[in-house]
Amino acid sequence: MVPEKSEQEAFYELSYYTTAHPDPEFIHQYVVDAFAAQNANETTKPITITFALVGLYLHVEMNFTGKEVQRAHMKLAKHKKLWPKFNLPENRGNITVYDVIAAPKGFKRDEAIVEWCADVWAAYKESHNQVVSLVRRELWPRKD
Repeated sequence: MVPEKSEQEAFYELSYYTTAHPDPEFIHQYVVDAFAAQNANETTKPITITFALVGLYLHVEMNFTGKEVQRAHMKLAKHKKLWPKFNLPENRGNITVYDVIAAPKGFKRDEAIVEWCADVWAAYKESHNQVVSLVRRELWPRKD
């Protein structure tokens, strides 16, 4: 079965939903990061993949809100640098943006977004240590 809309169109529909969302958690950030990580390819800029994976890590593993992830991204952006390259896994998760927009608006869709993030983050398991090291070095450096 061919989807009625492209992944990009589905992402725009979900973005409309999340940017209009009244929750102060700012779930839109989760959608941006999950979509970027899941759809990255060899031409995707390293900063895009880095920020997406950092965002997924901070949300899924550290329970950061979307606003907190956004602030972490701003802090990272202050340090212009050569961003690392990450291996792009063949399978980037079983949940897609289509599954998320198929969920009814409200709690069920919000939960689908959280599950999508966890699914995409899990797909990048070989990059987890690299992401955690980057976060510790750039966002939470030790002060010896």
